[in-house]
Amino acid sequence: MKMLINTPDTLVSDALDGLACAHPDLIRVRRNPDYVIRADAPLRDRVAVVSGGGSGHEPMHVGYVGRGMLTAACPGAIFTSPTPDQILAATHEAVGDAGVLYIIKNYAGDRMNFEIAIEMITAEGIPVATVIVADDIAGPAKELRRGTGATVIVEKIAGAAAEMGASLDECARIAHHAANQSRSIGVALSACTVPSLARPSFHLDDHEIEIGIGIHGEAGWQRSTLAPVSQIIDRLCDNLRDDLNLRAGDRTLAFVNGLGATTYLELYVAFNEVARWCTTHNITIERSLVGHYMTSLNMAGCTVTLTRLDDELLRLWDAPAWTPALRWGI
Repeated sequence: MKMLINTPDTLVSDALDGLACAHPDLIRVRRNPDYVIRADAPLRDRVAVVSGGGSGHEPMHVGYVGRGMLTAACPGAIFTSPTPDQILAATHEAVGDAGVLYIIKNYAGDRMNFEIAIEMITAEGIPVATVIVADDIAGPAKELRRGTGATVIVEKIAGAAAEMGASLDECARIAHHAANQSRSIGVALSACTVPSLARPSFHLDDHEIEIGIGIHGEAGWQRSTLAPVSQIIDRLCDNLRDDLNLRAGDRTLAFVNGLGATTYLELYVAFNEVARWCTTHNITIERSLVGHYMTSLNMAGCTVTLTRLDDELLRLWDAPAWTPALRWGI
C-alpha cells in the first residue's frame, strides 16, 4: 500500500500539524494531550460542544471545529478512542459558563473514555450533557448500533443551537432529536488498509460488495454481488425507510458520504439514485449533502443517511457554519 506519509507512527501527529498550518484563523491544535479547539474559545456565554473519536475518519471530527459546529475535538490514534486526559484538557479550555455538551459515537471505547472524563468534569461542578449517536442500522441490536454519518448532522445542528445561545438543556434536546430522526447504512466495494498493518481489513473479490460495513474497517452484515448502483441504493434506502418509519410526504435531509476512495463522479451517481428513490416514494429531499465527510481511510464505497426534517432541524441545519471542512452562510 502506498500513502503520502512519513511513517505510520507519526501519521496522526503530522496531519494535526498540517491542519494547524492550513487553518490558523479557525482552530488551534494543542499537543500532549492532543486536541483541536476553536481559535476564539472559550465563549463564556455559550455551551461548549465537544466530540472526538479515532483518527482515520477525517474530516470527522477535527475538521468540524469552528463557528457553528464543534468547540473542540479529540483525535485518538487510528480507529482508537481518544483518552480521558484528552477529553479533560479539551473541556477545560473549551468550556465557559454555560456548560458542555458531549457528542459521542456509540462505540464501547468512546463511551468508556468519555464517561471517565465526564465523571471528573461533573465532580468539578461543570454542567454536562451528553448525546449518543447510534444511527447505523446494520447493528445487530439497537443498543449496539454504531455512530456513523448522522454524527456530522448532529454536530452541525447542536453546534448551531449553541452558537445561537441555546441553553445546555436545549442543546441536548435538539441533539437527541436530530440523532433520533437519522438512520444510516453503508456499502463497501473494497476494504480499508490500516497503515500500521499494511493489509486490508477484509477481502472482497472483484464481483463482490459488502452491505452494512463499519467505519473502522469492519465487514458488513451481508456479502452480495456487485450490481448497478440503482439496485444497491434501492436496497439501502428501503432498509432506511423501514427502520426510520419514513412515510409519503416526509421531508428529509439526504446525505451520501464517501468512505475515502470513492470518486465524486460515483457519489453523485449514487445521490441521483437516492433522489429517484425518494421521488418514487413521495419523500421530499429538502436539503442534501454529498462528499467525503466521514471516511474510513481508503475504503471504497459510501454510506447513505436520511434524516427526517422539521422546521426546527431545518433552521439549525441552514444556520451559518465556518469550519475547515464544512462552511456556509458566513
